[in-house]
Amino acid sequence: MATSKHAKGFVDFVREQGVVGLAVGLAIGTAAGAAVKEIVDQFINPPVGFVLGGADLAELTWNTGLSRGGEDLVFGWGAILGAIITLLATAFVVYQLVHIAKLDRLDKKKD
Repeated sequence: MATSKHAKGFVDFVREQGVVGLAVGLAIGTAAGAAVKEIVDQFINPPVGFVLGGADLAELTWNTGLSRGGEDLVFGWGAILGAIITLLATAFVVYQLVHIAKLDRLDKKKD
């Protein structure tokens, strides 16, 4: 008896909290993120890296001149810049998808 009560409670939770929609959104967001990452890596990072003097943005570093035990303190700022560009591009694409498909209206509760 308790099992069917828990199963009904779980089904109600999934239905009321929009868990299926959340799962679909997560899947679409993951796919969009992967696509945007490739676009950024293949079309945006090369020109940015070229302008900044490096062929590969991810390999741009800043050597601080500090060293200990024969190892230099080096910051990989190119990889960070690439990650920020990817984050901003992904946010822009998801924003556009939500507004073009009018998905923002689905989230509003009906009275």
